[in-house]
Amino acid sequence: MTRKCELTGKLPMSGQLRSHAENKTKRVFRPNLCQVTLISDVLDRKVRLKVSAHALKTVEHRGGLDAFLIKAKSDSLSPRCQKLKRDIAKAKAEKAAESAA
Repeated sequence: MTRKCELTGKLPMSGQLRSHAENKTKRVFRPNLCQVTLISDVLDRKVRLKVSAHALKTVEHRGGLDAFLIKAKSDSLSPRCQKLKRDIAKAKAEKAAESAA
């Protein structure tokens, strides 16, 4: 299975190493993936994901996993994260309906 970030969809990229003599050698730039446990405040549960270090910084910047998933586009998310995004939206809608009643 390819190394892919579950939140941003980052994949390995190919490129070249260039020596001082300008020799070209193929190489792979792999994303810096970390296995992390993030907490969903709306669902009150922990989620274990394989995300890039860049995505982890973005999650913290946006205010947590729930805020990141709501703002993220579904096509860049993994199927697990897409389901998590739907669950969060459903739980928020139920909470809003409950508080309005």
